[in-house]
Amino acid sequence: MASKYRSDEPKEVPAMSTGSMPDIIFMLIFFFMVTTSMREVSLKVKMKLPEATEVQKLEKKSLVSYIYIGPPTNAKTYGTESRIQLNDQYSNITDIIPYIESERLARNESDRPLLTTSLKVHEEVRMGLVTDVKQELRKCGAFRINYSARKGEKISQ
Repeated sequence: MASKYRSDEPKEVPAMSTGSMPDIIFMLIFFFMVTTSMREVSLKVKMKLPEATEVQKLEKKSLVSYIYIGPPTNAKTYGTESRIQLNDQYSNITDIIPYIESERLARNESDRPLLTTSLKVHEEVRMGLVTDVKQELRKCGAFRINYSARKGEKISQ
């Protein structure tokens, strides 16, 4: 006598529920929107930073203003002479003081003394241009200067 509840028909696996899939997709999209940071500046100058053996990371990157110096990426239009880039545009030496002042005004008053100016300078830029930039920074009281570099090999003696 066969079992009363047993059937000889093969059982099918039930279909997977896709009802919660849109919720999962939106959670992933929201996660990536919150955690992803967009590049703030489009570089118009070439950037190959010089090597340094002793490199330290900046503590608060939100308090850093960047000045980019290097040869233009579009040499046909702008030539090969090194240029200064502030935010997304080429600038002159005389534009540095207004740039630093606007960066200070964009920060909280308590953070203004902690504002650091980071010079990202292509390794082949002449030091005269960097000195001119530093003189302008001194005129507006921006004494906290950082030189960006890439980590190089230590030279053993």
